Amino acid sequence: MSEAGAAQARESQPRESQAREYRIDDLARAAGVTVRNLRVYQDRGLLPPPRRVGRVGIYAEAHLARLRLISRLLERGYSFAQIGELVSAWERGRDLADLLGLEAALTSPWTDEPARVVSALELRRLLGRQATRAALDRAVHIGLLRREGASFRVPSPTLLDAGVELVRAGVPLPTVLDLAEALSRDLDVVARRFAEVVQRQVLPAAGVEGLPAGTDLAAVAALVTRLRPLARRAVDASFAAAMERQVSTVLGEAVSAAVARARTQAQADAQAPSA
Repeated sequence: MSEAGAAQARESQPRESQAREYRIDDLARAAGVTVRNLRVYQDRGLLPPPRRVGRVGIYAEAHLARLRLISRLLERGYSFAQIGELVSAWERGRDLADLLGLEAALTSPWTDEPARVVSALELRRLLGRQATRAALDRAVHIGLLRREGASFRVPSPTLLDAGVELVRAGVPLPTVLDLAEALSRDLDVVARRFAEVVQRQVLPAAGVEGLPAGTDLAAVAALVTRLRPLARRAVDASFAAAMERQVSTVLGEAVSAAVARARTQAQADAQAPSA
């Protein structure tokens, strides 16, 4: 075959079989993105420029891998700025899997309690006439409920059950919502203390840019994961001790007075002449 024939045969083959090189349309199609978005990523510095062959840009497998990574990070809620930091860290030699593993250890849910979806009618059945629209709107604002179409998603059914029991015990629903809101604020303070300890003592610095090059990110992620159940147990134990103290303080006098009255009445009944 002549040299011209061989060149023509190579040109007729699919581009991907020729050292896996892509033009911009081919790359966008392979990555499942639009050409417009691809150009945006490139303009923001997230995607390296192509190799130029005349006026044609030629992309390689590395570009495809980077595009797939960007799409994955966007799906996980990262901003362009955060992706830029991760990509920069990757280019400086960090293992991106370790970075993402640390992020997952820090931000994944702290409970495996499954959420529940309830209707407004069911909430009124559970809470009675106090479950007004204003009360439900406030529960949404606090975070106890999340609107989901005509229904509500309950992130923590345990909290809902506790609230229902308080209402059935005679505590007005507005007071229960006040308690839930105050409890959320108080626990934010407790959680921040734990987070700041981890930030100062466990993490070398806050943020990807501040992590020293020698930091073992996998070890840090494993340590944070081990600390999670310890923090929950510490809060449970501290709350139990605090409740014991406060119940004794707040209710002790009232209970003692009631017991004293009951004893006095019993003595009076015993000393009263029989009919």
